[in-house]
Amino acid sequence: MKKIIVQKFGGTSVADTERIKHVAQVVVKEKNNGNDVVVVVSAMGHTTDHLVKMAHEINSQPSEREMDMLLSTGECVSMALLTMAIQSLGYDAVSFNAAQVGIYTENVHNKARIIDIKTEKLRKNLNEGKIIIIAGFQGITEDGEITTLGRGGSDTSAVALAAALNAERCDIYTDVEGVYTTDPRVVPNASKLDEISYEEMLELAHAGANVLHPRSVETAKQHEVPLRVRSSFKTENLGTLILGVEKMEINKPVAGVAEDSSQVRIVVCDIPDTPGEAATLFGSLAEKNVSVDMIIQSYARKSSNTNDIAFTINKSDLPRAQEVLNTVKEKLQAGDIKIDENIAKVSIIGAGMIDRPGIASTMFKTLAESGINIRMISTSEIKISCLINKEDASKAVKALHDVFNLGCEEVADVKGTLPDC
Repeated sequence: MKKIIVQKFGGTSVADTERIKHVAQVVVKEKNNGNDVVVVVSAMGHTTDHLVKMAHEINSQPSEREMDMLLSTGECVSMALLTMAIQSLGYDAVSFNAAQVGIYTENVHNKARIIDIKTEKLRKNLNEGKIIIIAGFQGITEDGEITTLGRGGSDTSAVALAAALNAERCDIYTDVEGVYTTDPRVVPNASKLDEISYEEMLELAHAGANVLHPRSVETAKQHEVPLRVRSSFKTENLGTLILGVEKMEINKPVAGVAEDSSQVRIVVCDIPDTPGEAATLFGSLAEKNVSVDMIIQSYARKSSNTNDIAFTINKSDLPRAQEVLNTVKEKLQAGDIKIDENIAKVSIIGAGMIDRPGIASTMFKTLAESGINIRMISTSEIKISCLINKEDASKAVKALHDVFNLGCEEVADVKGTLPDC
């Protein structure tokens, strides 16, 4: 029985017809290796941004349903063109959108989660020797409504398909050569990692690394799907393999540094210090599909029996969060609501941090010596995140990358070619 390889190509990989022809060559090469191939594609280049722009030129507040109808078309263009390119090379290929396959999601627009994938049609076409091209980023509800999966949705589509098909692995082709210890545009001597664990990659993705979306990594971890992040333009480079931490040899306590400037800090002041107030606040946000990241509750003030709750959310969720807070404020009998967009989250991540003393103190000391003030802190077993002023983000990343010895001797050259070390 042939092995199944799922390949995913992002928007830059299929940005124009010449690149689509190149992708077709990459797909055919994998087919010639003796594998069955399923390909997931994103929309071409900046197609999604262009569609969003047009929508808002027509209606400043377009409905979520119609936005999903509109945005789902971008991937359909890519899949049809890539299928034509593969057929022009003499190979049998067929394209399907999510409805044709049966990629079922929850009944939520813009941020739907996949709940089931039907594989009968896929396996039938693979058994007939066909290469299958599927539109990423989209799904369908049980009652036939088109949905989209949100940012990074094509990554999630690819991993979910790999899990459903019990694929050998899922290769994510993008415009970078793998996962780096930090953004090479900020730190030129950032190292490319040959391997990283699901847990580390998940924390890096949540912390702001834009190589993979967190939901795709969560799915890969849950179903133990090996992931490989590699370049569409340097296909001889094997990139970075993402797999279970138990299969790795951990040499350094810290694997990478990430920075996220897309968050907003919100402080709800003078909330009565009584049971259930936090549940009311965050339950109301959850009902509006607003995800919360860092949370800090201050010590109760005895004089007023109140405290403050500070938390961070993604900037894109701010309008919905403000609607919720304006409603909940009166219910909680809270005071002022303060919003600060001049913040960034910087994080260090590493499976080797577990039971390794001194990592947190080194991070805090390094930021202090760089003159960077910490405004919030959150931790997990393999991550420490600090909220700082946005203007200090690059300085913090460089300092932390250096103190934990994550760089390599080579640096990006004058053409911007990244080091492979």
